[in-house]
Amino acid sequence: MFGHHHLNKVKGHADAVTADPKPDKSGQYISLMALVMMNVTIIGSVANDVQQAYYGLSSVTLFVIGAIVFFLPTGLVAAELASGWGQRGGIFRWVGEAMGPGLAFTCLMVLWFQTAINFGSGVATASTTIGFYTPDWDWAVNFMNHPQFQFLIILAWLAYYWILTWISTKGVKAFARITKYGVLIGTFIPLAFMIVMCVVWVAQGHTPNVEVTPEAFNPFRDGIKLSTLSLAAGVFFSYAGIDMNAAHIKQLKNPQREFPLSIFICMILTLVIFIAGTLVIAIVTPESQMNLVYGLNQTYKILGECFGAPWVYVLFVWAGLGASMASLVTNMAGPSYMLGQAGRSGFLPKALQSNNKHGMPSRLMYLQMAFMTAIAFLCFLIPNIEGFVILITQAITILYMLYYVLMFVSFLKLRRDQPNRPRSFKVPGGAVGAYVVAGLGLAACVFGIVLAIIPPAQVSEEVGSPVVYVGVIVALIAVVLGVCFAIYRSSRKHDWVDPSNAFAPFTWEVEGLKKPEKVLSNVPSSMLAEGQNPMGMPVKKLWDPNEKLPETAVREAEAKPPMPDDDPAAINHPVKPAADAAGGAGGAIPLSQPPQISRAAKIGTSADAGLKHPSTPSADVAVKQAPDVPAAPAAMVAAEKVPADPAADARAATAAEQADERALADAEADVAREQVRIQAEKNRIAADSALAGAQRAAREALAAEQEAAKDAGTKDGADGAGAAAKDAGAAKPAPKHAAAADEDDAPKA
Repeated sequence: MFGHHHLNKVKGHADAVTADPKPDKSGQYISLMALVMMNVTIIGSVANDVQQAYYGLSSVTLFVIGAIVFFLPTGLVAAELASGWGQRGGIFRWVGEAMGPGLAFTCLMVLWFQTAINFGSGVATASTTIGFYTPDWDWAVNFMNHPQFQFLIILAWLAYYWILTWISTKGVKAFARITKYGVLIGTFIPLAFMIVMCVVWVAQGHTPNVEVTPEAFNPFRDGIKLSTLSLAAGVFFSYAGIDMNAAHIKQLKNPQREFPLSIFICMILTLVIFIAGTLVIAIVTPESQMNLVYGLNQTYKILGECFGAPWVYVLFVWAGLGASMASLVTNMAGPSYMLGQAGRSGFLPKALQSNNKHGMPSRLMYLQMAFMTAIAFLCFLIPNIEGFVILITQAITILYMLYYVLMFVSFLKLRRDQPNRPRSFKVPGGAVGAYVVAGLGLAACVFGIVLAIIPPAQVSEEVGSPVVYVGVIVALIAVVLGVCFAIYRSSRKHDWVDPSNAFAPFTWEVEGLKKPEKVLSNVPSSMLAEGQNPMGMPVKKLWDPNEKLPETAVREAEAKPPMPDDDPAAINHPVKPAADAAGGAGGAIPLSQPPQISRAAKIGTSADAGLKHPSTPSADVAVKQAPDVPAAPAAMVAAEKVPADPAADARAATAAEQADERALADAEADVAREQVRIQAEKNRIAADSALAGAQRAAREALAAEQEAAKDAGTKDGADGAGAAAKDAGAAKPAPKHAAAADEDDAPKA
């Protein structure tokens, strides 16, 4: 269905929020090209190519501009944020560290609402594009433009979506292996087909619908008119998602050199994917016949005529339906699971925090589907389905741009407020480089928002009244932001915190601050989070916001790998394949949770997803008695306690083992902190000793100098007195009676 590439993008963001970084095993690193391909898999798509094909060759320039002003800044900024604040939360943590929990929670709600909006658009578009599942092209196009019984068809598709949601709440992963091939079905096979057949089409003598001239590459050749550039806002959305894999920066051997290189290589490869698909559509399909809803199918049909098979589009439609169905089942829970996880920190009512017995956030999922149902009926406000598709795409683009605005602002604020916080990667260029990179990203986001809210001139008839068009978009954005504000304000008045939530407190909370402020501490955020209570609970140990650790201690703390993540919904490699309105491929997201947790939750693992493992009843197991061992007495056998619930005992044993591991980790963290304290105390004692020695030496030198001066003064005084007496005796001898008197006064011996 239309919008599944948007859905998978949101799902990838959700997994980035709930998943902790994958532990970096000793001596093992992720390769540069592995990271490149992970990013290309997420971003590469042909879904937006029809929208950009309206611009012909100038779309090449638009894609290049988008790569420079949005893709590069987003990748570099996300890398620095992930390397400095890598605990669970993703953009929720980054925004919360810089601007507080209110805006951080808004980011999560935006992702959750985007999923519902995408589901709703999928229902509405599917109801009018069912004709493309047949080879009767003319009937399919006529039905889409003049749908009959559309209300009833929408109800049928809604029932289909609600059934898939119900299946998803049961924790069924039966389609997990199928969805692994979603990116192949949705992106690479269609793109390869389009490129090869486009060459054949041109070789057969067909005239391309674009003329290669220098002016053709200039999107501003007719002046800068925002209404004609409105569809170009989709360029920025095409590049969204590079921040999903930012956490993997800690697994690179040389992050400062390798991550920027991986971003650059990924940019080149995604440009090739975007430009190739867009140009094929622009070359083959006349602009007057382009349609945003079935544009890809139209291109497949034209290219299929090269070998007498115009019905080839039907194969892509049905393949996309199968992959999208599997994708919906496996991906529906992502944003709700993410929101529920963060909501346990005190942001959501307790009724929306709980999971069902399968470990799935069923209440949030059903609430999301209810909002989706309302979105599906918005299509009746727009003259035709193409206008509805444009409206939904532009609304989603605005939400995404707001999401990234918060990220760029948080980056600049953290550079100012936490300048000494260790980061294994920093945006090159110092303070100037940071402001240039973030400034470009912010400008691109603001420009994208402005473009997205203006009705496109190319499809002015399809979108109908500009007032209704803009009004619906503004209303959607206002509803999303209003709900975010209302829920957060309510959370401040209620105690909704779950003491067992998995989110660590923000660093400014650990440092005893009431809100994000400027600090001089150089303690790594991972060390601040060690051994603390979960977010929303009282902080166990407060740190000085201006604490300064020795560089050796900082390096050791940064080198320590994070604790393994045992979150059943933690997915490390989200992908975002393409999809079109008539049944594009859904997302392929392999599972990666620890097997023991998956089995305990009875949701399967990455190796056995969807497979049943019936246990053999104990009565069917043949037990052979060893010949040299006497049989146990019947009374002893009867007295032996047999576990009533082995599965519960196994879960209890696993929980006890995990508790022991956490206690050991806490003890190791305490030892590390004690070693840091002891080393600091030794350093202080050594410094005090050196200072005391210096002071003592100074006092001794001063005393010696004073003694020398005193001796010199005494000698000079004695010599002067003797000379004076001698002169006086020579001048006037003493009288005899005086001498006698002196002799009489002298004491007797």
